[in-house]
Amino acid sequence: GHKESLVLPGDVLLLPAHPDEDSERLRLGAGAARRGRLLCGPGLRRSDAGLVVTKCGLLRHRPAGGGGGGAFWVDSQQKRYVPVKGDHVIGIVTAKTGDLFKVDVGGSELASLSYLAFEGATKRNRPNVQVGDLIYGQFLVANKDMEPELVCIDSSGRASGMGIIGEDGFLFKVSLGLIRKLLAPKCEIIQELSQLYPFELVLGMNGRIWVKAKTVQQTLIIVNILEACEYMTAEQRKQALAKLSGT
Repeated sequence: GHKESLVLPGDVLLLPAHPDEDSERLRLGAGAARRGRLLCGPGLRRSDAGLVVTKCGLLRHRPAGGGGGGAFWVDSQQKRYVPVKGDHVIGIVTAKTGDLFKVDVGGSELASLSYLAFEGATKRNRPNVQVGDLIYGQFLVANKDMEPELVCIDSSGRASGMGIIGEDGFLFKVSLGLIRKLLAPKCEIIQELSQLYPFELVLGMNGRIWVKAKTVQQTLIIVNILEACEYMTAEQRKQALAKLSGT
């Protein structure tokens, strides 16, 4: 079996100087000549130095028939999010049309959200929602025959933590697998992070996370740890956190 190699954004991949060499063994470093026609797939882009990695994941290679080359791509295990009724997600308001907001939820189509689907909203008292706002809502309707529909209230008309997400903060994306892990009750990762310093966290089942701590620096530390969790063992994570908390 061949060794999986984990690549990170910014890594530069250079191809072996001799196509008959083991092409799985890409050298990270300088001075390898390029041979053969190389297809550059998702997660990689060409540069003078070689192929530059643009997203986290496992490097994959499919050799071409004879004479080097082939295709390289980064497999980030990220499947496109498919809306599910009841799922709580983070959406980005992209347009206002009449009584509806259009919301990008990272799926193949936009979801709609009625201005009445907020706590206390009436025809007279409309929620103050602007294009570009982040909202935390849940799917009322999600099936393949109908446009997905979001609401920001539960069945008794309460917000229950849903609605417009506060200003500032930082929005980023992780794999759907990691989100499921983080949303599990008593998630160790979240418990360990919460001992560092206070922060607000919103987890969307569509793989989006919004986080805000007291300072930008603290916010980015949380972001970096959550992004790295995907590839760290529990032990490595505990060491990273211990270093940060200075224990």
